[in-house]
Amino acid sequence: GINAKYMGNSEVLSVLPQLTDIGNLLSSLYQCQYDRFFSSLAVVCEGMRRNVWLHQHVSYFYRELRVLAFRQFLASYRSVTLERMAAAFALPVGLLDQQLCCFIAAGRLQCKIDKVGGQVVTARSDVKNTNYQALLKNGDLLLNKIQKLARVVGT
Repeated sequence: GINAKYMGNSEVLSVLPQLTDIGNLLSSLYQCQYDRFFSSLAVVCEGMRRNVWLHQHVSYFYRELRVLAFRQFLASYRSVTLERMAAAFALPVGLLDQQLCCFIAAGRLQCKIDKVGGQVVTARSDVKNTNYQALLKNGDLLLNKIQKLARVVGT
């Protein structure tokens, strides 16, 4: 996770005092302070826009870190209301809804938005559950075939 790769890395820790904006970004993501994360992300992206070599990568960086934060937040929930999620990220509900829709449509987030209930429902791919459902389906098909065979043989 982020702790092993960045927050626990001695090389990263040695330069973080000089890069306070990036330090704030990493620590807010690590501590799940998503409102602080988005304000830190805006500051870091603004600094990247002023850099000759980084300015062309700002939109990619911004998009990927938003996806990372949304995934991290949604990993803790089976479902969460849009209002609660918007409050956690300090974003207007409409903007959050728009961003989530784009990421869901692109296949970047595994969830669905229930507009009627105002819920974001995560769609976790549980291998055990998927295998169990396939076993049940195949078992039902096998039982149906055996019953048809028994009727044919029984007549």
